[in-house]
Amino acid sequence: MLVLGAWRFESVMKKFFPIVLTVIMAAWFVGSLRAPKEKGFHFNEFGRLPLLFNGRFQPMDSFARNSLLQIREKQEANLEPWKSWAEKPKIIPAIEWLATAMMKPDEADKWPVFRIDHPELIALLKLPDKDQPKQDGKHFSWAQIQPSLPAMQEQTSRISEREVKKTSDPSQRTVFEKAVMKLHERLVLYMRLKNTVQPQDAKDWPKELAEYEALIPSGVAAVRAQRAGEKHDEATREKFLGHLEKFDMMSRFEPPLVVPPHHQEGHSHTKWTRTGETLLNAARGEPIPGAIRSYAAMSGAFRKGDAPEFNKQIVTYRATLAPDFPHVIIKASREHFFNQMQPFYKAMVLYVLAFLLACAYWFNLSEPLRRSAVWLVMLSLVVHTIGLIFRMWLEGRPPVTNLYSSAIFIGWGACILGIILEGFWKNSIGVVVSSAVGFITLIIAHHLSLGADTMEMMRAVLDTNFWLATHVVVITLGYASMFVAGFLAIVYVFMGIFTPHLTRRMSNHPSSQGFDAVKRGEVGKSLAKMVYGIVCFATLFSFVGTVLGGIWADQSWGRFWGWDPKENGALLIVLWCALVLHLRWGGIVRERGLVAVGDGQRAALHP
Repeated sequence: MLVLGAWRFESVMKKFFPIVLTVIMAAWFVGSLRAPKEKGFHFNEFGRLPLLFNGRFQPMDSFARNSLLQIREKQEANLEPWKSWAEKPKIIPAIEWLATAMMKPDEADKWPVFRIDHPELIALLKLPDKDQPKQDGKHFSWAQIQPSLPAMQEQTSRISEREVKKTSDPSQRTVFEKAVMKLHERLVLYMRLKNTVQPQDAKDWPKELAEYEALIPSGVAAVRAQRAGEKHDEATREKFLGHLEKFDMMSRFEPPLVVPPHHQEGHSHTKWTRTGETLLNAARGEPIPGAIRSYAAMSGAFRKGDAPEFNKQIVTYRATLAPDFPHVIIKASREHFFNQMQPFYKAMVLYVLAFLLACAYWFNLSEPLRRSAVWLVMLSLVVHTIGLIFRMWLEGRPPVTNLYSSAIFIGWGACILGIILEGFWKNSIGVVVSSAVGFITLIIAHHLSLGADTMEMMRAVLDTNFWLATHVVVITLGYASMFVAGFLAIVYVFMGIFTPHLTRRMSNHPSSQGFDAVKRGEVGKSLAKMVYGIVCFATLFSFVGTVLGGIWADQSWGRFWGWDPKENGALLIVLWCALVLHLRWGGIVRERGLVAVGDGQRAALHP
């Protein structure tokens, strides 16, 4: 009875394991959509506040994540990077780090968020190495870097001056010079954050703002009297000019525009202003907007640790924005939800799990493993598609607008192609293609996001939804197909070297039925058929996409073809596809030659 019960349990598990595993992973994704409850400061609510940066409205949360990605290459700030994960280092979300940098910079200056990998640059800045206490040798704080800023400035001036004189260009920078300029950009970005809602050296911003407002009449009078050569209060003039100097310095860093206009007609991008500019305008008689007062109240409460007052000010400020800027508020909330959902990160996790199950199927040929991998890839595709459609909805654009979205779209298309292949040849190869290519492209997209905002505004000459939806989408599908064909060839080589699945010899092991009774020698034939079909698909889309690109170029620049690198690259892909197909149709290459496009004399690997 025990043996019979164990056999039945094993049979049930084999039958329902794919469903159970998929349901668990789906529940993990859905469960992450709920925002965590915050007991103290409501940083999630702060992250929903809108601002204008890089030509588009976005929530504070997006600005925080993008900034931390550029500075630390992560979307979370690890305040104790020298600790291992087992020691549970203190990790805070990007929005909490941003709020601290904006409203309590003296504390944020001590946090090791700047990533520096180049040893010569670390030596130049005289930064501590990993052998010293509480150091990992890679992450450093503003307070540690600040004493060596003159040396840093000397290097950046040397590089910039050389490039301004056109004795060299950025492509000729050494590895050290690239590291210097990258750190320079990160330092400037950090200064931009610290001057977004208040001067970087403000200790009690609500009090300083009230003093400045009270000082405006007498300060303006003193400045005018001094210019006219009349008697004036020099102390008042100096104090007033000190405030103006701070606000002018704030504006020079070009921080985000966080101050909305007074009326609804100011919804346009040109009407939102920066805090520093607005305070300078106050000296010319313009009233200080309520947004600056609200941010000052948030800053005061944050520095004092008064969470209820901080949360109250956020709610009050959002309520004042809602009547005049409902679309801005809604868009910021939607993008904040998208950031919290993190569909592409979740898809990466699912792709990795599906890949491991598919590879495990190759080694023990257990059909439940293959079906589990198929189900997980389908779930990954759903999550990937949700993220793709959500981005299109937020941007109001077709799926491909820049390199980041191109990588995401290529992975999405490759995943679909792999699932189609798996539907024809149930041997786990299609699942491996879908999961591996999907994961690789999303990793590429992540690294592309380290440079800047991935939803930034497009240049006017490219800002046409029709051509983005035709040329760009079609040719990107061609590139996705080429990616899949190349990966299938890699799988062929891998299986030929490390597995016996490309040989003609049959296996007597019972597990061979996992390949659905396919002879091991026929695996190579199925791979070759996959490559051939995908290359045909890629040829069509690459050719049509290239022609559409020429038409777009003719309408935008007045010429169909200019032989620039992008056009040459697109043409080379079409020619390469045509070459592969003609070699196959002419019988010059067969199975192995098709994937290698080299040796076409032998049809398959022999035992």
